[in-house]
Amino acid sequence: MGVHPTAIIATGAELGRDVEIGPYCTLGPGVRLGARCRLISHVVIDGDTWLGDDNELFPFAVIGVTPQDKKLKAGDAHARLRIGSHNRIREHVTIHGGTPFGGGVTTIGDHNLILVGAHIGHDATVGNHVVFTNGAMAAGHTWIGDRAILGAMVGIHQFARIGKMAMVGAGAMVSHDAPPFSMVQGDRAKLVAVNVVGLHRNGYTAEQKALVKRVFRLLFWRAGTLHQRLEFVRGSSLHRDPVCREIVEFVAASRRGVCSPRSGRQQPSEAMEAHGDGAAVT
Repeated sequence: MGVHPTAIIATGAELGRDVEIGPYCTLGPGVRLGARCRLISHVVIDGDTWLGDDNELFPFAVIGVTPQDKKLKAGDAHARLRIGSHNRIREHVTIHGGTPFGGGVTTIGDHNLILVGAHIGHDATVGNHVVFTNGAMAAGHTWIGDRAILGAMVGIHQFARIGKMAMVGAGAMVSHDAPPFSMVQGDRAKLVAVNVVGLHRNGYTAEQKALVKRVFRLLFWRAGTLHQRLEFVRGSSLHRDPVCREIVEFVAASRRGVCSPRSGRQQPSEAMEAHGDGAAVT
């Protein structure tokens, strides 16, 4: 274990084996660091904050301090923040713990890459293998699914959800839910395509990619209300596939509504749908 002499470690902080704490880092009394965590320098960690093993935090990251919620009062319990293992948290990242008015805890999974200047608000949930590109920000109570990618300067509205393996284009303001496997972009963000590249990189078969495209056409590029389209897909043979069910369940559970398709897109014909055409949604 290497702790630089200028680091300030409060009584009560718990340090795992082989941790490295660089110059001018500050750790509060409720902090727990797992094995082999590395704090390069000038990192501040406070609150009721636990980190798993093999996390790396870069200079001026600020983790677990008092959340940005005007309802909080002096003397309220320390915010809880739980961060998994193998995360890289770059310079000037801020992550806040939970509040009594939300879920009570902010949760970050494993193998995430959180780049310079990104922010994760109170009571948020972030899955595994997620990328926050420079300046991307998720407000309080947001939910970010596994392997989602948030482009530079993206803003995620309070309570909005980003589905598994969704790709959010740089500069997007996402005020509604982005479905799993989708690509969304713009202000306010619109659904523009299936994230085919992400599916390919994560080992999805050609058949699964065709299935996702077809489900998207039926849910988002077809006439009728969203409720009618959901019921249509639920009643089809497609719904036997777990990938289809994942998309349907995410959309059906939305409380803010999902990102609407970009205007100008042509809807597939009923004949095309009836014959199961696998044309790409692009």
